[in-house]
Amino acid sequence: MDTIKRREFIKAGSALAGATMLASSPVSSVFAAGTDEIKIALVGCGGRGTGAAFDAFASGQNIKLVAMADAFQDNLESTYNTLKEKFGDKVDVPDSRKYVGFDGYKSAIKDADVVLLVTPPGFRPQHFEEAVKQGKHVFMEKAVATDIPGVRSVLATAEIAKQKKLNVVVGLQRRYQTNYREAIKRIHDGAIGDVVSGQVYWNSGGVWVRPRKPGQTEMEYQMRNWYYFNWLCGDHIVEQHVHNIDIANWVKGKYPVSIQGTGSRAHRTGKEYGEIYDNFAIEMTYDDGSVVYSQCRHFEGISNRVDETFQATKGRVYLSAGNQAVLWDAKGNEIYRHDPKGNPNAYQQEHKELFAAIANGEYKFNDAEYGAYSTLAGIIGRIACYTGKVIKWDQALQSNIDLMPERYAFDALPKILPNENGEYPVAIPGINTELYI
Repeated sequence: MDTIKRREFIKAGSALAGATMLASSPVSSVFAAGTDEIKIALVGCGGRGTGAAFDAFASGQNIKLVAMADAFQDNLESTYNTLKEKFGDKVDVPDSRKYVGFDGYKSAIKDADVVLLVTPPGFRPQHFEEAVKQGKHVFMEKAVATDIPGVRSVLATAEIAKQKKLNVVVGLQRRYQTNYREAIKRIHDGAIGDVVSGQVYWNSGGVWVRPRKPGQTEMEYQMRNWYYFNWLCGDHIVEQHVHNIDIANWVKGKYPVSIQGTGSRAHRTGKEYGEIYDNFAIEMTYDDGSVVYSQCRHFEGISNRVDETFQATKGRVYLSAGNQAVLWDAKGNEIYRHDPKGNPNAYQQEHKELFAAIANGEYKFNDAEYGAYSTLAGIIGRIACYTGKVIKWDQALQSNIDLMPERYAFDALPKILPNENGEYPVAIPGINTELYI
């Protein structure tokens, strides 16, 4: 992706005012003759995978789950049992279409019309590439990569998906949430002037920890405790805070030209937390000189905050995932307040719109592009904090730091390994920066 191509995409994205829909164009039917049934495959059978399947079934279309894949047999069977009990004959996955292991996704994809990609983010680029290669429509969770080579892969695959007219929706569900759509449309229409600054937050108590069990290989342990290893998760600034970073980019209609910041391990310092930080604070600078401040942390027992606010030349705006959206003019007068009554569930809405487009034979979605660029912003933020350096967007796009293992097998070794005390190396700005950029 050279600078010219990036700017062309940014210009196009700004013109669309953050909308996910492309100009509708016909696609060939994916259905068997004489039926409106849409066959789906689930790749990744954890909690989010189970939730994605529930959301797909709630889309209102005639959907049947025909294949499942996961690295772990127990994950697959647990999710299968949950879905079978809830949806009965709509779950048609015999043992012959239950695929276990690192390569099972390839077989699961071939059985379906639409693929739900819901594994840890590190696997997303290769799974997305295979799904598009096989000509399948895709729902894939955020984030879409954990390193910059992975981002480049997703961008390349997105171009192929566009050529093949394959719909791709990414689980940045705020893009499908009514209050965000209504408020950001008004921002792009000039209701509060030009956005000059903003603050976005995901401050919470953190997520689960899965202790090491006797007999686990290092690969299995890291896979089971995937949130705490960058090759799988990308750190929480990428895996979780990407939602808020994406809102900043959507509001601005462009992407940062540079990012700098700081972070550390202040509370979650034990070896069970792998190699990731528990707090980040970054500044994203855009080409018009505006700066958006971004903060995320995993601290227990203190104030939480998950929302976004922006200041502009003629007013300001407040947004949150709780269906809130308020715009004020420069004098503090309220000029718009979103009514949250009756709003659809955004997690379900993204599936509803995806499957409606597929059922109608329309090509409307290529979320992979903005999903990749917002993921990239999170990755650059991580690198900036790990290294203590100002990271330029265009320079970062050239990075060849590949976090993924050389081989995928439970007897293979990830690139990050513990010392004799079970402790993993952690980034220290100015000390071991060569590992990260």
